[in-house]
Amino acid sequence: MDDPALQLTLWCLRAALAAVFVFMGIAHFLPKPARGMAAMIPPTLRRRGIPSPRFLVRFTGLCEIAGGIGLLVPATRFAAGIALVLFRVAVFPANTYAAQHPEKFGAAAIPFWPRYAGQLVIIALVLLASVV
Repeated sequence: MDDPALQLTLWCLRAALAAVFVFMGIAHFLPKPARGMAAMIPPTLRRRGIPSPRFLVRFTGLCEIAGGIGLLVPATRFAAGIALVLFRVAVFPANTYAAQHPEKFGAAAIPFWPRYAGQLVIIALVLLASVV
C-alpha cells in the first residue's frame, strides 16, 4: 500500500466519486431535478405511514452529500463506502420504475440492464475507494 502511484490513483478515484455524490446530492435540493426525482418514487412507496416523496428526495440528497464527503475522510471512509453501497441499492427501485416509464421520465428513464450494469460499476468503484 506504499506505492505512490496506487495512492494517487485511489485519491483521484475518491475525489471523483466524492464530487459526483456531492453534486448529485445538491441536485436533490434544486426545484426542477427534485420534482423529477420525487416523481420517480414508485407508487408502492407512496402510502400512508411512509415519508413523502419530497422528504425522501431531500433525505437521499443528504445521504449522497454525507457519503461523498465521508469518502474523503480516512476515519469515515469505510463506513461511508458501505453506506453509499446501501444507498445505491435503496434507490434502485426508483431507477427501475423510471426505466419502466420512459414516456414519463424521458432521458432519466435509462433502460433497466444498462442502469443495472452502471449500478454495479458504481458499487465496485465505491468499494474499491473505501476499502483499499
